[in-house]
Amino acid sequence: MAPAAVALGPLLADSVALAVEALGRVARIAVLIAVGVLLANVAVEFGLVERIAGASRYLTGPANLPDEAGTAIVTTAASTTAGYGMLADFRESGRLSDRATLVAVTINTFFGFVQHLFTFYVPVVIPILGRETGVLYVGTRGAVALGITLTGVLAGALLLRGGATVAGSAAAGETASDGGTAADGAGAGDGDGDSTVATAEAATSDDRTPRERVGSAARSTWSTLRRIVPRLAVVYTLVTVLVARVDLQAVSADVAGPFADVVGLPAAVVPAIVVFVFDTTAGAAAFAPLVGETLTPRQAVAGMLVGGIVSFAFSTFKRSIPFQYGIWGPSFGSKVIAVNTTLKIAFIGAALAVFL
Repeated sequence: MAPAAVALGPLLADSVALAVEALGRVARIAVLIAVGVLLANVAVEFGLVERIAGASRYLTGPANLPDEAGTAIVTTAASTTAGYGMLADFRESGRLSDRATLVAVTINTFFGFVQHLFTFYVPVVIPILGRETGVLYVGTRGAVALGITLTGVLAGALLLRGGATVAGSAAAGETASDGGTAADGAGAGDGDGDSTVATAEAATSDDRTPRERVGSAARSTWSTLRRIVPRLAVVYTLVTVLVARVDLQAVSADVAGPFADVVGLPAAVVPAIVVFVFDTTAGAAAFAPLVGETLTPRQAVAGMLVGGIVSFAFSTFKRSIPFQYGIWGPSFGSKVIAVNTTLKIAFIGAALAVFL
């Protein structure tokens, strides 16, 4: 057998294993997206949007967002993926304009933090770091998330005036994201003319049975999944294989070292920052022994914030691009990534300045 063929065998086998791993992750994400989109469609079919969105109206009202966005925002507190799936569905159906969707994604930030607060920060991070350091770090991340959410509310108040919220508004005269006119409304979301989200007319029809409404919601959900899941599968597989071929830890150490030096942290903190970049739980465990001997609680929090900033470069490529491109497509997904990353770096940087 030729040497090239011998060398290619393990590489191919490794790539196949990575692809299988990526597809397993896609399957899990697809389930959450399906749940979120189905809930969105059921809420529209049964006229539940008005009731569910009431809890978020204190934010969506000043931001000039419709009740559909409020439903997705509330859902994010239970599942970030499901919340994003709802927003994607509402956008593709023409219920939300691109600008309104970006505002809603920004407002989503604090609700995503709330979900992680009860499932990760309180039961995992605080016990590892100890009460003082843990509460200080979690409180800081909460303040960052709240600041981003309030920025979204302010952006909506300033940018979503005069019918700029709904892409399907004929009065707005906008161009839909797929190149059709805004007046096409819900039909703009799907080339075969089927609405991605159940139409408003269907939602107000009283002559349909609950079974028929659920069936309509399920068909709309399937239409959305047919577009999103293939994109997720392709991008996740490519990124997973590429990440496995690059020594990201060496690259992150090269970045974290100078960064820690600039902000005045001791050199001993660099290995902990590098660990934190790739795994928050392991990173917290790496910082915990340093508190009290090498670092003060404030310095430890500053170090973890540095790790958070450095991690954006890698998490964007490894997680954000596959997920956001899969949900929104490359064009709008890039906008979501740009807005999310810019705001997070800006607010974490501001928090870091407070601790130094």
